Amino acid sequence: MENHLNNPEIINDLIKINNDRVEGYKTALDLSHTLSLDSLQQLFAKYVLQSQHFIDELKPFVEMEGEHPTEATMLSGKLFRMWMNVKVTIAGNDRKSLLESCERGEDAFKDTYKKILEEDNDQLSVEVKNILLKQLDKQLEAHDAIKMLRDEVTL
Repeated sequence: MENHLNNPEIINDLIKINNDRVEGYKTALDLSHTLSLDSLQQLFAKYVLQSQHFIDELKPFVEMEGEHPTEATMLSGKLFRMWMNVKVTIAGNDRKSLLESCERGEDAFKDTYKKILEEDNDQLSVEVKNILLKQLDKQLEAHDAIKMLRDEVTL
């Protein structure tokens, strides 16, 4: 087993991104309830749980490095702003606007994961990289599901 190959700062950034995704989908859940889009609630709740699972998979690797896993979000980060734009972009108060906002959040999540996998390759163990690739695959499925639902909305 590889020891001390993981940069806990990078892994905590990934945890923050997942915390952002949790908060984003909780916002989307609230909005779907407010907008009477109940058919979306189960899907949004599924993605909250998915990111919480991703966080649980990442936390031990921060702890192995003698650090504490973060509970924070990336308040200054692009993804957090994207998710919080869910509230302001629902000007149309409709299903399509909500799904478009979620899709933008998923795009930012995907871009961040891909960037970390490409640029910080030497600061993460093979085990962590494999976990990230599996998480990214599951997230891409989520993105595609959101996109498909958005594309199905007729005006």
